[in-house]
Amino acid sequence: MRPEVMEYIQANGTLPASPKEWLEAMNAARPFTVQGVLDIRFTEVGDDFVVLEMPITDASRQPLGLLHGGVSLLLAETAASGHATWKVDLRERIPVGVEVSGSHLRPAAEGTVQAIGRVVQRGRNFIVHEVEIRLKESGELLSLCRVRNFYKPVRGS
Repeated sequence: MRPEVMEYIQANGTLPASPKEWLEAMNAARPFTVQGVLDIRFTEVGDDFVVLEMPITDASRQPLGLLHGGVSLLLAETAASGHATWKVDLRERIPVGVEVSGSHLRPAAEGTVQAIGRVVQRGRNFIVHEVEIRLKESGELLSLCRVRNFYKPVRGS
């Protein structure tokens, strides 16, 4: 974990609980993650949902010019794993992805994609999200994904 992120967690225990501040904290991590490379931004969050957006660029396309299916799965996991930190004491447990699956339903070559994650089940040790990958401009469903995160205990807590 990045030292600046660990410092914040040690000082505060959780990421901010207000949606605006949580979004700012999550987006502040962009420069040193894949989120920065692909220009992924968290845009909305609540107790049972999260939304992020990404423009389709050459960095996210496969050789035939379409949005890469692996990038859709990356968006789904980013949305679900990010949301799994919402109101969790990260000094005690951190979410780690243990399963991701997706069905690609329609291609896209340009525009902005949205990943809309919703909690399907939340337990003490696991959280499961369903994530829709949609083309923002038309609302078309591009991929439907499922992501399961395990809350890994932090040693020494």
